[in-house]
Order: sequence, then C-alpha cells, then structure tokens
Amino acid sequence: MTESRLRHFEALYSASDDPWNVRGAWYERRKRAILLASLARPHYRNAFEPGCGNGALSAALAPRCERLLASDGASAALDAARKGLPPALADAVRFEQRTLPNDWPDGETFDLIVISELAYYFPLPEAAALLARAANGLAPDGELVMCHYLHDFDDRACGTEALHRSAGDIPGLRRSMVHRDQDFLLETWTGHGGRP
Repeated sequence: MTESRLRHFEALYSASDDPWNVRGAWYERRKRAILLASLARPHYRNAFEPGCGNGALSAALAPRCERLLASDGASAALDAARKGLPPALADAVRFEQRTLPNDWPDGETFDLIVISELAYYFPLPEAAALLARAANGLAPDGELVMCHYLHDFDDRACGTEALHRSAGDIPGLRRSMVHRDQDFLLETWTGHGGRP
C-alpha cells in the first residue's frame, strides 16, 4: 500500500474511531452477520484478519477463534481496535501494524483468513500478490473468506469482480460459497486438502 494511502487512513482514524460507521450502520451489521454465518466451521485454531480497521469484525470473529491475528497499516485504526475489543477477548486477539502485501506474516499458517473491504484499495497486481500470500498461508483445511463492496467509490484501486476472479484463479483454491446481493460480494474458498 502506498505511503499516501496509509497517511489517508491514518488521518481518517485519527479524526474518528469509526469513519465508516461499521459498528452501527445496518449495511455493516448485516454484512458482518452474513459473513459470520457463512463460515464453514464453528471454531478455528489460528485466524488472520488483515486490514482490521477499528476491529468491529475482529471482535465478532474472536469468540470463534483460538487465536486471531488482526492487522492494519494505520496505527490509529489499531488503537481504536484495541480500545473496542471486550476485555474477555483480549487473550485471543493479537493486533499488529503491518503494511501489506509485503509485510505478510510469513511462517504462520492459518485455518481462516478473512479479507474484508480491503483488497480493492490495491491495484490489481498488488491485490493478486496479497491473495497469493493468503493462499500460501492457508492450512491444508484452511478457509479464505473475501467480502467487498460492489459499488464504485473514490478510493477504489480495482474492481470487486476482478479482485474475486483473481482469487478464483489461484491454483489449489476451491470456491465453496458465494453470496451476492445488491451491495457486496462474499465468497469463500478452501485450501489444498480442504473439503470441497
């Protein structure tokens, strides 16, 4: 992600801990509920949520994860995420500042990776690199979840359709679920050796 884009997100989260009203907006709450209901298993050993923003989704994922790594490039977003996490979930969640796609947590394997409202901020070649890193970081029974807004907006660097197609083109990933409505596209893939 470019320095100017990181500065943009830093400024947004410095001005408000919820710049897109992800905690309160019906669109966000509904999307989060559909995403959680779409997960194939009730519990995951080691999950990763890159681009966690203020942690609204992290807090919803954490009860279903033994360990959850939530990262963002903006330190102000991570401050908001730490403050918003219920204390009972603190032992399960690790927040880290990471600039993706280059700062992927190599050496870790995840049985759940959730990329939500993030990858379209990258030009398609960078987004494809991010998705390739995600596929390589999946456990044999791992699940990759992608959820992205369908409509155009100023900050978008690539289209949702092209982005999700590039995930589907990665060898070894098998699409296991698709939900599309008027506002967002949600898809899940299983990794090498996972159930069809």
